[in-house]
Amino acid sequence: MRRAACPGSFDPVTNGHIDIITRASGLFDEVVVAVGVNKSKNRLFSADERIDMLREACSGFDNVRVDGFQGLLTTFCQEQGIHAIVKGLRAVSDFDYELQMAQMNSSLTDVETVFVPTSPEYSFLASSLVKEVATFGGDVSGLVPGFVNERLTARLAELRAAGEG
Repeated sequence: MRRAACPGSFDPVTNGHIDIITRASGLFDEVVVAVGVNKSKNRLFSADERIDMLREACSGFDNVRVDGFQGLLTTFCQEQGIHAIVKGLRAVSDFDYELQMAQMNSSLTDVETVFVPTSPEYSFLASSLVKEVATFGGDVSGLVPGFVNERLTARLAELRAAGEG
């Protein structure tokens, strides 16, 4: 069975993420969306919330499952019997960083990285930009799944009410 991981923080999941996951699901028998859980990083959504949103976003795929991981992605891949990592590339600048990561990962374990160019309509899309635009009241409804937009809007309202946003 050809298994691949699509790793990321997904804070929040965007339509660009869904595009890469969709395309990876057509290339591999099973795709594991691997949500990085790093307690030292300050995220808008908790790991459990991000995993829940991804499970909902990926519910239409028979060969996609979502799981969280801590530590090295390569260790997660070894434990799961995964031999490929799928990474979306938006621009040449992504390639420079991702190539180094791919080479490091390959040196650590028997895992190959497959680069998938982002569809042109999502080439500018990043979770950090979505959060920034939404924080200042911009409309991100076309950039994230509808249920994610609702949760994002609610979370930002909570933070504003608490004086954090």
